Amino acid sequence: MDSLTKIIAVANQKGGVGKTTTSVNLAACLAEKKKKVLLVDCDPQGNASSGYGIDKSALEQTIYHVLIDNAAVQDVIQPTEFKVDVLPANIELAGAEVELVAAISRETRLKKALDSVKENYDYIIIDCPPSLGLLTLNSLAAADSVLMPIQCEFYALEGVSQLMNTIELVRNNLNPQLEVEGVLMTMFDSRTKLSEQVVAEVRANFGDTVYKTMIPRTVRLSEAPSYGEPILYYDKRSKGAEVYLKLAKEVIARGK
Repeated sequence: MDSLTKIIAVANQKGGVGKTTTSVNLAACLAEKKKKVLLVDCDPQGNASSGYGIDKSALEQTIYHVLIDNAAVQDVIQPTEFKVDVLPANIELAGAEVELVAAISRETRLKKALDSVKENYDYIIIDCPPSLGLLTLNSLAAADSVLMPIQCEFYALEGVSQLMNTIELVRNNLNPQLEVEGVLMTMFDSRTKLSEQVVAEVRANFGDTVYKTMIPRTVRLSEAPSYGEPILYYDKRSKGAEVYLKLAKEVIARGK
């Protein structure tokens, strides 16, 4: 492993927990802190790509062509005005889940592709799909660590044990170095007792791996993607921008 590059998969097979919001905004905030960042969109919905203003329908090549046709990853990467490069995705990627089943070395295709460019970056952030299929396995096989967003809600920990089992399987079979980068509490509402209880329960389970930074529910954060901008550019003074800058600081500090 090239110790200078950190590859972080943002994963939780539960949908709607803030994976893409975190991938998009953490990448922008790491770049703001003078880091070279590649954002890999591994979700067929392609929301991380459109979150950076990329027109998904106009793409000639995407991560699909990298995984299935062995397209050169440097030809597919799109530079953006937000100081972050993006390896984009669109709905074509949904077919990859099926096509990879019969492919040779099907779980390590993304790793192989990223190996060819990783020395150009300090951080590679992979936005995983909300499932534990072959796209997520490719992401975990390529990553050094997993960042798990967990929503502050009643069933928060329900899907996490499944994800932990998958991480264990990947460690045993594909990527022995895979670590848990951290657990991020999202959609935190300080006015509710439930949020506090969920945070306490997650801390009891994961201890110091839980980030001190928590992501609140904010309107500005949910508005930014429809303008194709990370929160830092959409509204630099917002609470959302402030917390993701704090998170980037924590991520950098943990890597030292």
